[in-house]
Amino acid sequence: MSLVRNIARSYRDPGGVVSQLARGDIREPQVLFFGLLACGLIFVAQWPVLSREATLDTSVTFEQRMGGALFAVMFVLPLLLYAIAGLLQFGLRLFSRSVNGLHVRLAFFWTLLSVTPLMMIERGMSAFLGAHPAVTVLGFVVALVFLYKLTAGLGAVLRLSSDRSQQG
Repeated sequence: MSLVRNIARSYRDPGGVVSQLARGDIREPQVLFFGLLACGLIFVAQWPVLSREATLDTSVTFEQRMGGALFAVMFVLPLLLYAIAGLLQFGLRLFSRSVNGLHVRLAFFWTLLSVTPLMMIERGMSAFLGAHPAVTVLGFVVALVFLYKLTAGLGAVLRLSSDRSQQG
């Protein structure tokens, strides 16, 4: 199934999408692609806000802000994502049986990728409205959707590892 269709479907059935991806022939380069694509979209989502900030405060140019955001989102964030995925895997292994690290990274990176459309809307609203209560509410909604999808995805990964351990 296509990437866009899977993202749209993950708003109805996040665990099912992660389960389908995990049951397929998924490899680390594909999981890394999901993470890097999410980082790229997060970087693009920052552009309107950076433009607004550069217009309001001319002491730092738009290009300087873009350079800082590029470094932070495209170089530092992927490293942090792998560290967080490692902590998630460690936590899951503490409270359950063995779980495949690739599947944990898949669930985490896919969740981040599938929430980026909402992040882009939130950042666009932030660029137009500034520090407005509606932007804050939408930010909380994005965080809750992320947590819901991550929980569903990790649940699907745990069920998959449980099914494989019962078969073997």
